[in-house]
Amino acid sequence: MKQKTLHQPFEVYVADMDCWNERPLIYHFFEIVRIIDGTGTRETNRNRFAYRPGSIFLFTPLDCRGFDVETPTRFCSIRFSEAFFSEYKTEQDKERVTEWLRQLETIFAHHNRFEELLIRNEGDCRMIASLISHLVTEYEQRQAGHEENLRHLVTLILNVITRNVHDGRAADTSGTRQALINRVLLHIQRHIADPERLRVEYLAGQFNLSPNYVGEYFRKYTGESLQNYVASSRIKLVAQRLTQSNLTISEIANELGYTDESHLSRQFRKHHGTSPTAFRKGLVTAAV
Repeated sequence: MKQKTLHQPFEVYVADMDCWNERPLIYHFFEIVRIIDGTGTRETNRNRFAYRPGSIFLFTPLDCRGFDVETPTRFCSIRFSEAFFSEYKTEQDKERVTEWLRQLETIFAHHNRFEELLIRNEGDCRMIASLISHLVTEYEQRQAGHEENLRHLVTLILNVITRNVHDGRAADTSGTRQALINRVLLHIQRHIADPERLRVEYLAGQFNLSPNYVGEYFRKYTGESLQNYVASSRIKLVAQRLTQSNLTISEIANELGYTDESHLSRQFRKHHGTSPTAFRKGLVTAAV
């Protein structure tokens, strides 16, 4: 699978979807895409959802993304890495933004894999369109202080999107089996660094399932085992940390609930066929 890195912390452009003819690709950065005109299908991590004018997608690092065009499509793409938010006034600001990005990873990993992201509130749709329009203008004119303004606008856009995700989840009280598996999956994403909360016994009690049925239920609705899903989700976050941060392997292991650096390295090699150190060096070399 082809991969693409970002050569500067922030990029914005408006283009026709013809430029997606090499997709799907694995990108090593965050991306917000808003469809201006056209219809078709978005593909993310082998999941497919229809798009239309006004559709908004947020991709996290290492999502494999692409679009199949049905009618001529024009879109706006906003791409940024964690380095885009690296100029913090205080250590508290740094911790706050870092935690905020981690929460976004969890929220959108769930939606990119299992559900279509919908902005249900018409007022929020108009607000996002206006914010993106101002962002494009600010980026193109590049007047004094534009970088701080861009960070502020991106933050506002993501806050509005996140609000809609939370509102949509809160409204899901149908009690159906599909709603339940979505809650299970979101729980796993939110607690991926806490092995105790991912144990079968804990999940059974949390979601009123028989411990003997948890594994069978999970495979029935996702097509893979619970153990494999947890392992692959955690490894994806490791890869994101390797591409998006300067954390050491030991620090990543500690953050994501591995026993130690060796444990992380063994699991990473199983999935990627290389060590975390070699994986990180390979990306640096490719970007040069």
